[in-house]
Amino acid sequence: MTTRAGRAVRRQFGRMFAIGLTVVTASALTGTAAHATPSAKPVPTPAFGSNVTIFDPSMPVEQIQAKLDATWTKQVDNEMGTDRYAFYFKPGTYGTDTKPLQFKVGYYTEIAGLGASPNDVVINGKVEVYNRCTADGGTSNCLALVNFWRTLSNLSIKVNNFGQTDGCKATTNFWAVSQAVSLRRVNVNGPFSLMDYCGPGPQYASGGFIADSQFGDVTNGSQQQWLTRNSKVGNWSNAVWNQVFAGVEGAPSEDSFPGTPYTTLAKTPVSREKPYLFVDPNGKWNVRVPSAQKNSSGVSWGAGLTPGRTIPLSDFYIAKPSDPTWLINANLLLGKNLFLSPGVYNIDQSLNVLWPNQVVLGSGHATLTAVNGATPLKVADVPGAIVAGVTIDAGLKESKTLLQVGSKRGLGFSSAANPTTLSDVYFRVGGPHVGKTDTALEVNSDNVLIDHTWVWRADHGVEGFTDTQRWNTNTGRYGAVINGDNVTATGLFVEHFQKYNTVWNGDKGTTVLYQNELPYDPPTQADWMNGTVEGYAGYKVGDKVKTHNLYGAGVYVFNQNNPSIHTENGFEVPNRPGVKLHHIMTVNLSAGTIDHVVNGVGGPADTSVIGVPVFVTDYPTP
Repeated sequence: MTTRAGRAVRRQFGRMFAIGLTVVTASALTGTAAHATPSAKPVPTPAFGSNVTIFDPSMPVEQIQAKLDATWTKQVDNEMGTDRYAFYFKPGTYGTDTKPLQFKVGYYTEIAGLGASPNDVVINGKVEVYNRCTADGGTSNCLALVNFWRTLSNLSIKVNNFGQTDGCKATTNFWAVSQAVSLRRVNVNGPFSLMDYCGPGPQYASGGFIADSQFGDVTNGSQQQWLTRNSKVGNWSNAVWNQVFAGVEGAPSEDSFPGTPYTTLAKTPVSREKPYLFVDPNGKWNVRVPSAQKNSSGVSWGAGLTPGRTIPLSDFYIAKPSDPTWLINANLLLGKNLFLSPGVYNIDQSLNVLWPNQVVLGSGHATLTAVNGATPLKVADVPGAIVAGVTIDAGLKESKTLLQVGSKRGLGFSSAANPTTLSDVYFRVGGPHVGKTDTALEVNSDNVLIDHTWVWRADHGVEGFTDTQRWNTNTGRYGAVINGDNVTATGLFVEHFQKYNTVWNGDKGTTVLYQNELPYDPPTQADWMNGTVEGYAGYKVGDKVKTHNLYGAGVYVFNQNNPSIHTENGFEVPNRPGVKLHHIMTVNLSAGTIDHVVNGVGGPADTSVIGVPVFVTDYPTP
């Protein structure tokens, strides 16, 4: 029975919805242009908080260098810490030929230019990530396998090694990283390497993601998997297991697969570049929100300003970690966009993105941590909503989900031309603290774009657990569950969940690069059973799905807790012509067995072929 009070509440909500929709629509249609009439009044710097540093080209190089070096020293080993940092460079050139700006990027650090184009900010020097040496006092076991959580975007690098004494490292710009690291809108002039091949080994790396960027020569080296999307490359050196290119000018051919495991799509089916901050010629702060594209290739900025809309930063609520959840939610409800300053936010009730075209933009790997079983972020069934640059952590009490896009009983408003978009959104279950969730990412809306995510149930952390303890304490059953139709994922990384890592129930879905590691820690085979089937596939397409496309995918096994454990299939899909898997593989990392690649097809990935992929070029066979 509906009460008079209930009707009044709904009427009031309806009025607020109409007001918010008007605000958001007006912002979308009348946003500030990138180049406006100069203003005589100086524009104050926004109150981003103490963990955001803004550099100006008039600052001495030594001052900038000292600030960046001090933060790297603090963050280089701070894998599970709570510090978050963003460094923004106003338009101009930083460093000279004889006094270059050469710095390294540590955990939870964002480096970004503030120009309308990547060419507006030039780093004359190097921006790098090196291997971490984790044994014998930092002198051995040097690798990049846990170089996570850092961002580089919207600038140019003129690679300059002047003054470097290490001859090996002086030859190129090193970016030795793994998951949850993105390179976007970067223009590199000079050699660039995705591994650090200098010094002791094993030098492994396990990234990664590039979008909307331009390079000359790229050394892939030991990178196990990588997605390069909508970019331009002069030369790409090699491949290891799973190298995927979509809409990349100069990409290598896939004709020799699996001899050289390249997967190359001439066009990206659906893409949208990540929103970015920029300062216009008047000194006004804005956020550029790129438009969605279909069947696109190359960089978005080659012919001028990236197509899209400009929102003045004044249309954003700039949140700080100390803000109460209700205050952030109130601003979202009123139609404000949300800018999350760097830090860790304890979220005890869901933040709700309710309006079409509403933007949530995180800075410096801003992190939302679930409190008391809350779902930290929910996005309504509306077109064009964007969540970008946000990390979401499970908390001590189990959350049903960590990010929910749309409701299973929602109204289903969506747009193929203006998809809801998740860009550089990362998830953690465990790691810095105990975490529990049933499902990390649940997508119920149609027409959603997932553009680079790492959904991670931690295989290591500060908790001090054994693998058996972790299995029963850091609990996450499903990584990504996709129920909506017409959902596209470009760069889907999902690891270590206790049932299906990815379940794709929606029709007409597409994934371009999928990377998965099965859980390391099932104690016994009985703990890793799907009914009468041994284990859960790393990628499951629902039995009712009629159309699905997967390009370039790998499922890895490392049952270090019990090497005798078997998983029947790496991939499990309905066997029908509309469900197509192109360039898939399984690989054994040194323990356990995946018996088949997909649906009983493909040989075992067992300890007789450690590190050697078992490939299936196409399923079903054409």
